[in-house]
Amino acid sequence: MRNKAPIRRIAWGYASLIGLAVIQQLVVYLKIYMNQSYTTLDVVFSIATLGALVLGFAIPVGVSVVAGFVYLVSYFVWLVTYADVNVLTFSWWLLIPANVAVAAFIKASLVRSARVMERLQELQERNPQIDPDTSLGNKEALTDTVIKQSNLARRYSEQYGFSMAMFKIDFLPLVLESLGSVRYAQFLLELSNTIQKQIRYEDYKFYVDRGRFVIICPMTDVGYLPVLTGRIKKAMMDLQMIDKKGNELQTVIRSGALVFQKEQFGKYEDIDAVIAALERNTETDLIGEYI
Repeated sequence: MRNKAPIRRIAWGYASLIGLAVIQQLVVYLKIYMNQSYTTLDVVFSIATLGALVLGFAIPVGVSVVAGFVYLVSYFVWLVTYADVNVLTFSWWLLIPANVAVAAFIKASLVRSARVMERLQELQERNPQIDPDTSLGNKEALTDTVIKQSNLARRYSEQYGFSMAMFKIDFLPLVLESLGSVRYAQFLLELSNTIQKQIRYEDYKFYVDRGRFVIICPMTDVGYLPVLTGRIKKAMMDLQMIDKKGNELQTVIRSGALVFQKEQFGKYEDIDAVIAALERNTETDLIGEYI
């Protein structure tokens, strides 16, 4: 979830400020060129245009609107009664309130953009990234899910529990060499789809690199776990994949599982330890009870 609109608004805001400053400098230079003079009043109004930018950032939008209206009316009265009308004096009638308005608008946009980015970050932390093609969660999502599941299982240990299983592609370097990067990516996609067909809707699946898939199965009977892991492993190994030479890839999948234990609750916060325990169990297709 990468929304570039807030960043684009910030860029346009700075561009608008620079544009205003350039226009004001051009008007000043035009005044000097036409009249060959630059009075104290001109200096005051030039400083006022810059101050208007600061004012627009500093005061609320509603106050900016009222102040701009009062300035327009007052300046118009002064312009038609006492002022020496020229390009510079007439431009200040519009440039100063324009500076206030643009600065207020940019400030509001920046604040809104900052809030949007904060909410996006909050949502990203609340809902970890899921690959849209494989529906696999990443390691951060696995960490978040394991912590939530272990908290539930500890709090309601009599009614709730969960199990985890890892499915690891054996001889991974040979698989990578046989398939190449493009076919390997397709292979992972097919394995993901195969796992999805074998698990329930409420189960979770993750990919933690190096050919390792992890599933979390809430409320799964321990006696059923060997049947489940065996079925998934067989389905993954039965998947047909053609390598770069046109031969069918011979896939070897190892599996290992863990059953949540309330006494080991603190250890589930270390996702690397959980993954390491699952990987150790894949060496003998073991269903372990302790991390």
